[in-house]
This record gives sequence, C-alpha cells and structure tokens, in this order.
Amino acid sequence: MTAKRPTLSLKPAPAKAAAPRVRASYEVKPVLQPGFRPDLKPDSLALCLLGAANAVAQVRAGTTLPQALSTAFGVSAASPQARGAIQDIAYRTMRQLGRSETLLGLMTSKAPEPPMLAALLCCALALIDTPDGAAPPYEEFTVVDQAVTVASAHPDMAHAKGMVNAVLRRFLRERAELVAAALKAPLAQWNYPQWWIDAAKAAYPAQWQAILAEGNAQPPLTLRVNRRKTTVDDYLALLREAGIVARQIGPSAVRLDKPVGVTAIPHFEDGWCSVQDAGAQLAAPLLDVHDGMRVLDACAAPGGKTGHLLELADIDLTAIDADPKRLLRVEENLQRLGLSATLKAFEAQTRVWWDGQQFDRILADVPCTASGIVRRHPDIRWLRRKGDALQLATLSGKILDNLWQMLRPNGKLLFVTCSIWPQESEAQAAAFAVRHGALRLDAPGQLLPSSAAGQDHDGLFYALFQKSA
Repeated sequence: MTAKRPTLSLKPAPAKAAAPRVRASYEVKPVLQPGFRPDLKPDSLALCLLGAANAVAQVRAGTTLPQALSTAFGVSAASPQARGAIQDIAYRTMRQLGRSETLLGLMTSKAPEPPMLAALLCCALALIDTPDGAAPPYEEFTVVDQAVTVASAHPDMAHAKGMVNAVLRRFLRERAELVAAALKAPLAQWNYPQWWIDAAKAAYPAQWQAILAEGNAQPPLTLRVNRRKTTVDDYLALLREAGIVARQIGPSAVRLDKPVGVTAIPHFEDGWCSVQDAGAQLAAPLLDVHDGMRVLDACAAPGGKTGHLLELADIDLTAIDADPKRLLRVEENLQRLGLSATLKAFEAQTRVWWDGQQFDRILADVPCTASGIVRRHPDIRWLRRKGDALQLATLSGKILDNLWQMLRPNGKLLFVTCSIWPQESEAQAAAFAVRHGALRLDAPGQLLPSSAAGQDHDGLFYALFQKSA
C-alpha cells in the first residue's frame, strides 16, 4: 500500500522583522467518526488530547464548545475520569487559540489538514506554551510524545505523526524567537478575531485592553446563597468547615478561591445555593418583586435568574424559552431548589402562549452575542461574526416591543444582556425608551467584566423601565 503523502511541510523560522501571517478559520467540517475507538490507554493524556482536539475542530466548524465536548466524549471513548481533563484542555486551547494558530502559521507552509490535525497541534501547543509564565500542566516532552501517539493511532492523521513531532519539538527549541514573532500579530497577542479587537477599541478607547484581558482570565466559581434556606454568614461557615475558602462579594454572592465540583459544595443538592455569576445576581433584586405578583421570565434558560426571583418572594412566575431542551434545565434547577413555576417552550417575540393577563414584572434577558461572558465561554469569540450584534439587536428589539404590551400600567420591565457591545445594550435601551415613552429607572447600566477585589463579575447590561399608568 502506498503511504499517504503529508499535507504540509515545515519551513524555516521567519525573519524577525516580518509580522506573522494569520490564517482564516477552518471551513471544512471535521470528520468525527463516531464509530472510531482508538487503541489508547484509558485516562492517558493521549486519549484526552484526542477528545480535546475533536472538540476544538468542531468549534472551528461552527459548533458551540459544550455541544462539541458532548460529542467528543463519545468519539474518544472517554471515561468519566478523563472527561475533566478533556474539558480543561479544550477550554485552555480556546483561550489561546489565536496564539497557537499564529505559531502554527510560522512553523508550517500551509494549514494542517485535516482540521483534526490542526486542532491536535493547537491543543498540544496550549499545554506547552503558557503565556502567563506559569508552569505547564504536563511535562513538555510528555505532551509531545502523547500528541504523536494520537496522530499515530488516528487513521486520518497517521501520515503526519512525523510532522507533529517536528513542529512541537521545534517550538520547544525555538520558543522565544517564535513567540516574539507571533506576538506581532494582534490575533496572537489578544486571542480574539481582529474584528472583535477593533470593536472593543471603538466602544471603549480607554478600557479595551483591560476588557480583552479579562475575557482571557479563568472565571471564578461564584455561588448564590439561597436566603430562604440559610444566611450568607452561616453558609460561609459551612464552607470553612468543608475546607473551602470563600468570601462574600455581593448581597447573596459568595466567590470560592478555588473552583470545586458541585458534589463538594455543602448542601448544593438540597438547594442551599446555586452557581451564578455575581453580576447576574443583580437581576432579580432590581425587579423588586413582592408576594402575589404575576411575573414573567422571558428567555429564561438555564434558569439561574428564575430561581433567584422565586427565592425572593412568593410569586406567580411564568418562564418561557424557545428551546425545549434548555427549558428542561430550568425545571431541573427549580426541582433542586424546591420551587415551582409555569414553564412554556415558546419564542419571546410571539404571543401565542400568552393568556392575555398582564404581568406586574417582566425580566427580559434577551438574545445577544454573549460578548460579556467570554471568560466562561471562550468559544464565543471564534463562533461570532462581525454582523451578529446588529442581527441580534434587531431580534431583541422585537422581543422587547412584544413584552412591553404584556406589562401592566405601573409595572416594571428589566432589560438584560450579557453583551458589551453598545448596539445591543445602551443604544437598544435608549431606542426602546423613545419608542414607548418608557420611564427609565435607576439601574447599573453597562457592567464591564472585572476581576477586581470585591466586584468579580462578567460583562452585563441592565436597564429598568416602568410603564406609565
């Protein structure tokens, strides 16, 4: 049998004065081969690299990272013990994908094919190239060896095992020169698409660098204490007893110094707390709900704000979401908390689900680019396109206009996005107020992502409106 010819070749190091070229994202969908079961040791780094590479290749083909990981776990035949490592490698790779792809562009003559091969190299580079100077999570030569093992075991990459070895070993030899050359490209320096960098500069001339840097940081694990069950002080004491270091960063928000699995969190399954960003915890209190009110939570999934509203008062709450599968997560969260609501799987811009009775309060957490939560979802930056903000703002405007008709006189509507782009947030709020003559009440407005002491939160926007009598 004739050996399959390699699809790319190595090239000399770039001249120091030349800025590195940047490749476009992949357009070919990865071959997932659900029936493929590699001859790799269970829980080995090789198996974990295979699973992570599979997930990264799927993201570059347009799949969200959580969905890609779900597929990758099956494709790689990963055990429960290996899934955590696969997830960690995939998220790490997403956060420095621009840097890794730029480095590959410097070391290879053309884009590695198939996409799984490029993804494997990016995953391996993410493990041996630590931008913050921290110690790599694995021994560097172990990573190289295991990446070669993956290529050797995979029928679509076996032809390139020598190239995988050469590229990674070359990086280890010439690390300083290659990194210096790569960092001349904004893609590698910031790990965002160029349009995203430009948009941040235009919207926040004095803060854009800090905003981009925050999006590359590891997110904290923040809990919302269920004050129907316990107090914040008492729950902090429970955490200390369990050996978990935490501090209060909001009225009900507790930030853990180090993330742990929910099974290790005291009374989590009993509904004493929920995982929710500190910024997102501002929504329910802003609506000022009281016992007996009729409340709508539009675009409710996954249900964090739904649960918080029900923790604050005994209300008649309806939660809607366009995705029935995501609505199941709302139901699961409410069951864990011991709370209930009316759940309906409908789009918020329609009225077919509405019984005609107006609501006292409406929470409108509308669709957006999610540009404010990229530290939690680093794949978003690689999935979004430049025109998405305008398209989503148009949809969100229709949703807000529709919901406004369902609000009773003197009622309040809280407009929420997890975006930092003004056309989805402040511009949308201003235009809405003009269209409806809505009274705008005091609310935080644009919260930029921050990890400063005492205010660790994602990037969100809040605008609160009251309907005239």
